[in-house]
Amino acid sequence: MGLNSSSVTRCVRTLTGLILFAFAGCQRPDPVDPITPQSSNVQFQETDLTALQTEWPQWRGPNQSGDAGQISLPTTWSETENIIWTADIRGRGHGSAAVVQDRIYLCTATEHPQQQIVLAFNAQDGKPLWDQVVSEDGFPPSNQFHQKSSHANGTPACDGERVYTAFLHHDAITAYALNAESGEIIWTTELGPFRSKFGYAPSPVLYHSYVIFACDHQGGGYLAAVDTTTGEIAWRTQRPAVSTYSSPRIASFDGKDHLLISGGRKVSSYDPRTGEQRWEVEGTAEATCGTVVVSADTIFASGGYPQKETIALSAKGQRVWANRTKAYEPSLLFAEELLFGVDDNGIAYCWDPRSGTELWKSRLGGNVSASPFAAGGRVYSSNLNGETYVFEASSSGYKQIAVNQLGSDSYASPAVWKQNLILRVGFGQGPYRQEKLVCIGMPD
Repeated sequence: MGLNSSSVTRCVRTLTGLILFAFAGCQRPDPVDPITPQSSNVQFQETDLTALQTEWPQWRGPNQSGDAGQISLPTTWSETENIIWTADIRGRGHGSAAVVQDRIYLCTATEHPQQQIVLAFNAQDGKPLWDQVVSEDGFPPSNQFHQKSSHANGTPACDGERVYTAFLHHDAITAYALNAESGEIIWTTELGPFRSKFGYAPSPVLYHSYVIFACDHQGGGYLAAVDTTTGEIAWRTQRPAVSTYSSPRIASFDGKDHLLISGGRKVSSYDPRTGEQRWEVEGTAEATCGTVVVSADTIFASGGYPQKETIALSAKGQRVWANRTKAYEPSLLFAEELLFGVDDNGIAYCWDPRSGTELWKSRLGGNVSASPFAAGGRVYSSNLNGETYVFEASSSGYKQIAVNQLGSDSYASPAVWKQNLILRVGFGQGPYRQEKLVCIGMPD
């Protein structure tokens, strides 16, 4: 049987990866200078994305804050209470949902065969709209992959026309844009090489005419901005040769936009139009997973492994305060003018964002990977047992509202559609585990 061009390419990539891995042996790999475009004709275009402010178009919502504002969401549910619909998800993934124009977008992956997939559902009733395989084969071997990870950790981003995501396969990060209505692949762009330690986790962020990806890894990390229409790389900026997992975040201070990211023992700011670094500050840890959060004038970050630190920085990168607490996998949350954190062991914290004073802490229960989010003055936090804790966003102590059990596990953070929660939940164990997308709301 003959090989087509794509099969030959996959074989060459796989063989190259095996040679590099064998050569590296057990030593720390030498840094690889990321391939930087020698020239780019991509022109930055200011794009009006204000319509997305009422949607949930990317990781942690329209502003990547995890704060849904003052909308009223359900606080209690079970497998039989306040469930609007459920939909089966083939494969497995730990990324959250993006929701735009009553469509839900989700990434997933299957092991047999090795496929990475983007799915779309109707938000009204949960019916599948399309199912697009974007890559086949080339998954990292098990010794380059964390047991708690998946081959689809990222949350897609959607601007209403196209859905954007990136996957690790064949020792590289490849970005994709799909037609939001039909699922047709519009463009495919290889961002650069990637030497996996535990897999790939970050989610893309929308910025005007760019979609920006973080690709930190032990062979030499990089940030890459891609033109949303053409898929051309507009800029690429080198990052430390460290395996770290945080998604980038866009924030604006004094009329200036910043691309913020933690990891590599630093918190760093870049100009999202050019990729030029503005500043970097020592802090947090070598490896972080959480996304930076901000107030009107302060930046907050936490992590990680092996160090642990939660820090607050000014918009110019000056330290304001720090403590020895860490939220490694879950992101922090700034809501109701307070700073909240839930660590991996299920301990919730509330800090005064100005001084860093701990106002209270309380053990919730279970281990946690998902990031908390806020709505209507309440905080929602899901754990790996499938429980979601709901408590008041208050400075005067932990005030629990409800604990809701749904399914067997919950790795993904919740998303919001109108006045409904969208949860990605696992039911069952081992080979009998089935992921489901669940819409939680108040029946009419």
